[in-house]
Amino acid sequence: MTGTIGNGRTAGLERSCVRGDWIRTAPDEAGPERIEAFFGGHAYDPHRHDTYAIGYTLSGVQSFDYRGAKRNSTPGDLIVLHPDEVHDGRAGMAGGFRYRMAYVEPGLIMQALAGRASAAPFAGDAVCRDGRLLRALIGLLGDLDHALEPLERDQAVGELGEALLALDSSCVRRRSETLAERACVLARDFLADSLDEAVDSQRLEAVTGLDRYALARHFRRRYGTSPHHYLVMRRLERARGLIRRGEGLADAAAASGFADQAHMTRRFRQAYGLSPGRWRAMQAG
Repeated sequence: MTGTIGNGRTAGLERSCVRGDWIRTAPDEAGPERIEAFFGGHAYDPHRHDTYAIGYTLSGVQSFDYRGAKRNSTPGDLIVLHPDEVHDGRAGMAGGFRYRMAYVEPGLIMQALAGRASAAPFAGDAVCRDGRLLRALIGLLGDLDHALEPLERDQAVGELGEALLALDSSCVRRRSETLAERACVLARDFLADSLDEAVDSQRLEAVTGLDRYALARHFRRRYGTSPHHYLVMRRLERARGLIRRGEGLADAAAASGFADQAHMTRRFRQAYGLSPGRWRAMQAG
């Protein structure tokens, strides 16, 4: 692997000597979400989200279960978790671990690949050392103190897409799927605008022109998850934004399309591996 994983301009992020777990989020208004975090022991319960989780370990040993096997990431290793794959997280040795991670929507990767991929690329090795991927990640994660400029973000996502495509030649596009691709875009946009509504399959069929089973199949290939999980994750994103701004958990749940706080908490744990209360307490100032 060429290149070196560096911390970039991290004066506000050198927190590994501080007791207690913490998460620091880069100040981006537009995605991808970029974080640095430290955990002294147990980090996350088993969970799954609808984005790629791609990053690297800065210190310690980052251990997790993924696709039926235990994985260990040490400083210099890159981590690539595919959307909708269940995983957890914990320290693999005393002293904890610190890492940086970007959460990238598959739709951004597909857009960056400009129709050259038939499905969201899948990296077979969850822990790897790949120079091309490292260079793309440094563009995303090298500086978390500042928001990415629009051109900077587009370039970084483009480079990340190319690196992922190089790791999965099986998804190189072989035939036109224009109608299915258009249906998936329509479904995604409709779901993003329907967070407060109970969306059923008949409505998606009417919006997209595809039957529910074909839509679910094409949607998963393109975005790595089901239409329903995509909708739940958008609701959780809204809830997290409200909680970060100081809203109470019950109010955030009500404003994000959940039946109640318990409903939101259950979904939050399933998506992020920790409760919304713990997540709120860990936010680094």
